[in-house]
Amino acid sequence: MKRLLAATEVSAIPDYDMKQKNSFSAGDAPEDITLCMLSSGSKGNSIYISDGATSVLIDAGLSGIEIERRMKSKGLSPENLDAIIVSHEHADHIHGVGVLSRRFAVPVYISRKTYKAALPFLGKIEEIRTFECGFGFNIDNVSFHPFSVSHDAEDTSGFTVSENGTKIGIATDLGIATAMVKEHLKKCTVLVLEANHDPDMLANGPYPWPLKQRIRSRTGHLSNEESRVLLKEIQHDSLEHVILSHISETNNTPEKAMRVVGQAITCCGARLDAAGQYEAGNLIRIPQKS
Repeated sequence: MKRLLAATEVSAIPDYDMKQKNSFSAGDAPEDITLCMLSSGSKGNSIYISDGATSVLIDAGLSGIEIERRMKSKGLSPENLDAIIVSHEHADHIHGVGVLSRRFAVPVYISRKTYKAALPFLGKIEEIRTFECGFGFNIDNVSFHPFSVSHDAEDTSGFTVSENGTKIGIATDLGIATAMVKEHLKKCTVLVLEANHDPDMLANGPYPWPLKQRIRSRTGHLSNEESRVLLKEIQHDSLEHVILSHISETNNTPEKAMRVVGQAITCCGARLDAAGQYEAGNLIRIPQKS
């Protein structure tokens, strides 16, 4: 059972262990890591990750009630959440953070700059744990490493999530794949990768010109083609699963995104999926190395 945590001041945590409840005895096999894309897109983003003992959300961009509904639809319990980790302050990533934190006494992990920008929208949160991009932290046996990405927010983070040699890479809001991004996403077992728009659909679509410019900019969102180039560079033999995310409903389709980005998968047998906006995706089980 998740224990309640006392309120704390905002503090930097290069390495923070909340509790050690997931220790394996010699000869025990670690549980699979479970990943579920609860929502992905401009109307809200949230990713559930659990190793069977520690459960977190990466972002909570839907209402608290809707995130609860989607979790329960997959047999997941919001009462067992140990942390909500925030990538940046845009509404489609933080809408339900405050409500869920208060309702279930869940600590929120967030960078200082993002916290300052998000504070008016979060409400009172009893426990804030701040991180800094470039410095990893632990929650139990799960390691999180935030890294900077190019997006038009105060301090947007991508993440890698690692345990027992299994590594998940998450890069869902970025205008350009920098050398730093590529380095962090190398050797991942699973990738959650943005494929936001088809360039022709965006150019000929209904968005006003300033918004089109923002999306295409170095602080906007990756196109299908840009995601393909990134994936082609970082794919490797042990990559098992690629999940395309933040797919625009107006300027893209899942079919286009998968067709274009899928061309990059040439040296491995990775499965390719597209995350959806309106219902939680399937539970993805990722075996850990013993």
